[in-house]
Amino acid sequence: MLLATGCAARGPDKPPAPQLPPAFKESADWKAGQPADQALRGAWWEMFGDPQLNALEAPVDVSNDTLRAAQARFLQARAAIGIARGSRYPQVTASPQINAGEQSGNRTNATAHQRVSDFILPADVSYEADVWGRVRLGIDAARATAQASAADLEAVRLSLHAELALDYFELRGLDAERVILDNSVAAFRRALELTQNRFAGGIASQADVSLAETQLEATRAQAVDLGARRASLEHAIAVLTGKAPAALQVPSSPLASPPPEIPMGLPSDLLERRPDVASAERRIAAAGAAVGIAQTAFFPRLLLTAAAGFESRSLLSWLSGLSTFWSAGPAAAATLFDGGRRRAVSAQARAGYDETVAFYQETILRSLQEVEDSLATLRVLREEADIQAAAVAAAERSLALATTRYRGGVTSYLEVITAQNAALSNQRAAVSILSRRLAASVLLIKALGGGWNATSLPVLQPDGRRQ
Repeated sequence: MLLATGCAARGPDKPPAPQLPPAFKESADWKAGQPADQALRGAWWEMFGDPQLNALEAPVDVSNDTLRAAQARFLQARAAIGIARGSRYPQVTASPQINAGEQSGNRTNATAHQRVSDFILPADVSYEADVWGRVRLGIDAARATAQASAADLEAVRLSLHAELALDYFELRGLDAERVILDNSVAAFRRALELTQNRFAGGIASQADVSLAETQLEATRAQAVDLGARRASLEHAIAVLTGKAPAALQVPSSPLASPPPEIPMGLPSDLLERRPDVASAERRIAAAGAAVGIAQTAFFPRLLLTAAAGFESRSLLSWLSGLSTFWSAGPAAAATLFDGGRRRAVSAQARAGYDETVAFYQETILRSLQEVEDSLATLRVLREEADIQAAAVAAAERSLALATTRYRGGVTSYLEVITAQNAALSNQRAAVSILSRRLAASVLLIKALGGGWNATSLPVLQPDGRRQ
């Protein structure tokens, strides 16, 4: 038995992670968070300081159907541990039978019909000795798969919360654009009245009045067009919170503040903070156990079987001592020839293991790329926001000067129109940049794994229960 235990199969060792850089390339000038914000928390969206966003994010964990489906998949994987664990113990079955009949009188050595009755109450016990570790490896594979499913659940949760935040900030960006357009409509209406008065006084031409009317109506059309995009985003947020689109109304709230500084950490932290990385690592463990299970097929299966019960021709003597029977003994089952099937299964398991290793390493590299992309986007947008703020200030000065010159009769209304378009375009561009900065911050948090940590993975007992 000791020699047999020494031959127990096991999966391959966990492969090393790819060589990670000591720091992110795009973090050279990154401002660290304040001492109280050195780590992302579970409810990471609260760092944006928006009560309305917090209220929308809360129902996702309770009411989102996509998250419920992921939760159900995890429960299925956890139940599979109990199924695999059942092979550790003897299997006891019972199949009571009551048979009565009449045999043919034309059988060999028979001269007449003979009535036959048989009452059987057996109990069969079978047990497979886990000498080669097949059952143990099956439990290990089921446990690793369940932990991978738990990490998948957290990845879905993070993705849904991030998607809602992205939709919310885009919606608020549209609200800010609507405010700008509404203010511009009011300003263009006053400019139209001024031009009409000047036309009535013979100072302005009909062309100036037409230009003012065109500018006003075109801007009003742009303001109305934002309504369709806002409605679509509002409907998407409603579905993410588990509500019908008609059941949710998001009040208008224009963007105002820039995104917060996000604690970043080191590239090596992603191995602990990304649920998809943890899922890929756990699937390596499951695939390694599958390799070991495939290896056990080359060894014989050792079985212990026993049967006992009562059997009698008569119901009255069925449970008497004379009706008892029993049998017990070991058995071995070995495959002597299968045309290469076991070798092919083993090769298939090994290839599956290599696939999970490659996917694990690719997941790590992709996570590094996502962080670097978000950091680069935030750095560029921060610089662009400063430049755009200067452009907005210059456009507003140009508009004020053009309006003064037009009132004084120094220039035509075409110069005012040009300045108005420049000011409106730059104001909307500034709002767009702010919205993109907030979206990039959400994507950075998602790339960093949100507030999750690999220590949050459930420690599952062999029967599937949490520790």
